[in-house]
Amino acid sequence: MLWLFILLAFLLGSIPFGLLLGKVKGIDIREHGSGNIGSTNVFRTLGKKSGLVCLLLDILKGFFPVFLARHFVPDDTTGNTIEVLTALASILGHNYSPWIGFKGGKGIATTGGALLALMPAAVVLLIIIFAIFTFTTKYVSIGSIATGFALPIVTIYGSWHHGKIADGTWNKPLFLFTIVAGALAIWKHRPNITRLRAGTENKIGRKEETTKS
Repeated sequence: MLWLFILLAFLLGSIPFGLLLGKVKGIDIREHGSGNIGSTNVFRTLGKKSGLVCLLLDILKGFFPVFLARHFVPDDTTGNTIEVLTALASILGHNYSPWIGFKGGKGIATTGGALLALMPAAVVLLIIIFAIFTFTTKYVSIGSIATGFALPIVTIYGSWHHGKIADGTWNKPLFLFTIVAGALAIWKHRPNITRLRAGTENKIGRKEETTKS
């Protein structure tokens, strides 16, 4: 029964909202800009309104299944494990959607939604980190990569700050999840890293007009 939460999370995460929003406008988002179905490319290609809708939907598909798991699964080690596996499933569903050939987005918004259900206080700090790196460099990708690196650090610091490491009550499954989620976010940004090195990465404020070759 508990594994149904994980299955639900993967299926919900796999809905390619960015692609669907593009289809409504007669545009295949995969053929424009970076070719990614995530909200950043939707913002650049379809505009602010569609970008905001995509961002909200991608956040919700990470938040909703984890929120359900937290309220219906026992609050113990098994429950903690199910919660983080549910979170990971939603991210993997988004990143590797079976409906589009196991391709997808980079999972930043969906990861944020899952974290909002798992540890909302930490999300505030992560948003600040993302904003600082994004707006000082003008690259969303750098903000995302920096947040991926910061995620497990913020988590372990929070556990230490509240004395949970000292007394052994810290959430080990959650910490392991943040390592995996952070690494996955960085891994999915490999093309961005290549473009950053080449000086061809898109900056904030530039609406993408070109078609992906």
